[in-house]
Amino acid sequence: MTKAEFSEISVSIPHQPGCYKYFNTQGELLYVGKAKDLRKRVSSYFVKNHDNYKTRKLVSLISSIEFTVTDSEHDAFLLENSLIKHFQPHFNISLKDDKTYPYIVFKKEHFPRVFFTRRVIRDGSEYLGPFTGVGRVKELLETIRQTIPLRTCNLKLTPAGIKAGKFSVCLEYHLGNCKGPCEGLQTEEDYASDLQYVRHLLKGNLSELLKKMRVEMENYAANLEFEKAQLVKSKMEFLQGYQSKSIVVSPRMENADVASISGDEQHFYVNYMMISKGSIVHAKTLMIEKKLEETESEVLSLAVDRMRTTFGSNATEVIVPVPIETTDADLKIIVPRAGDKKKLLEMAFKNADIFMQEMKRKDTLKLGAATIENNLRQLEELQQALQLKDSPVHIECFDNSNFQGAYPVAAMVCFRNGQPFKKDYRHFHIKTVEGINDFASMSEIVYRRYKRLSDENKPLPQLVIIDGGKGQLGAALESLEKLNLIGKMTVVGLAKREESIFFPGDTAPLQMPFDSPAHLLVRRIRDEVHRFGITFHRQVRSKGTITNELDQIVGIGESTATTLLKTFRSVKNISTLTERELTKAIGASKARIVWSHFHPEQDDTAEIV
Repeated sequence: MTKAEFSEISVSIPHQPGCYKYFNTQGELLYVGKAKDLRKRVSSYFVKNHDNYKTRKLVSLISSIEFTVTDSEHDAFLLENSLIKHFQPHFNISLKDDKTYPYIVFKKEHFPRVFFTRRVIRDGSEYLGPFTGVGRVKELLETIRQTIPLRTCNLKLTPAGIKAGKFSVCLEYHLGNCKGPCEGLQTEEDYASDLQYVRHLLKGNLSELLKKMRVEMENYAANLEFEKAQLVKSKMEFLQGYQSKSIVVSPRMENADVASISGDEQHFYVNYMMISKGSIVHAKTLMIEKKLEETESEVLSLAVDRMRTTFGSNATEVIVPVPIETTDADLKIIVPRAGDKKKLLEMAFKNADIFMQEMKRKDTLKLGAATIENNLRQLEELQQALQLKDSPVHIECFDNSNFQGAYPVAAMVCFRNGQPFKKDYRHFHIKTVEGINDFASMSEIVYRRYKRLSDENKPLPQLVIIDGGKGQLGAALESLEKLNLIGKMTVVGLAKREESIFFPGDTAPLQMPFDSPAHLLVRRIRDEVHRFGITFHRQVRSKGTITNELDQIVGIGESTATTLLKTFRSVKNISTLTERELTKAIGASKARIVWSHFHPEQDDTAEIV
């Protein structure tokens, strides 16, 4: 959908809260979003120039738009959450977790067994969990075995079989770990009571269990059964030791959920902790791929809602670093500034950061043969797609960057064996080009890069990618021809929106399959050069080390130049304005100076008409 096509339908979109849905030409749902003002939010996709590659790709694929008006922004959030869960659109953040979580099951049978499983079977059994790790489940089961007398055998204990005397007690009964239901020494009602204490333990509520065991110990002591009393006391000490290991801040703390979020260029990392009676009963860190330009609050809102559902949290408050929306209107959102809750949040941040650093370490070390194999497959397919003589083990990509037509800079990234080789990354200040000229700027930086490599007798890359399409490709080839490097490496242009690859002299571009390994590699390289260039450009702008053409006009200060750029977007646009148009923005005297600068060949005594 083009800007012109969107402008025709934009008037039909109301200025009300609601959800919007983007579809491609095949009718596939691409993205679901919410907005306080639907028309303003949807329009922003079509009127802005987006730095984010994925946002540009989404806009290029949109064929139709649907929207649903809601009564409030919170209702829009609920609807968005529901639609994302149901349809899982490609451009929305994905909170799916392919890990099979462990559960503790209470088997549906007489005198239910309690054991570990990863399979949830709809046979009427009760499943508690999920839990975030097998180690945690095994620790809980050991605590249950040490403190609550349940059977561990696989006997089918039917009332008829017990009455007929088919079973006999085992060693676990004599050790005090089982009450002997197999011989009718324990009723199903009493066994069910013990199972209820197991539920308390799994939910982190140990006070009820300890209270019951203390009464049992005192009864044994009153009846002079000191050995049994000592056994119960030992179990209580074991249980108290387990509890002390899990205390976070205070055993008097109410139930709560805690969630923090950190991020890098490509992912968000959300750490979620479920607190019960001062103990961490669940802890999980999610790595979420960035899709468009989601805020931390948006991602955290979806993640908290998903994790609370997954782990069955019934806490009435959630501790987070920023305000979030939730599907539960009664849930209290707390952004702490000090105290125990602040310490819990700092712990969540620490866990998220540790997880993030571990993921980066693995990426840096390129652990696993699968990563190496994937890189080789990408390079082999790229070689075939571009019909290269040699495998492109050394690739360089160039991109220009400017801000509203001002502050021109450029960047180059280098990939070796399918991975970023940051030692060879380069930034460029444009030195020989006056004003904004993307073609001339590309010609300059390509010439400077490969003249230096030639002068230092360093190897040339097998593939050079020029981001920007045919015009920039032609400018780059002019510089390579001056250096007599034509034919010594393959040079292609990459169109910004269509992701088409242009070869010199070709009229029709090459379009690789969207999800092919070769295409994914090219996209990754271009995303990296955008990130590297934009980061440098922001640094340079903040330092004020680059000036634009307006700064060079005598009599025009920084404030006036900024006003012009904000109003007319670029120096090129400013250069085409009439003196009357300039006067409306900055006044007659300064308008005269600016107009004369861009039109020196005309009569400088001409009056404004």
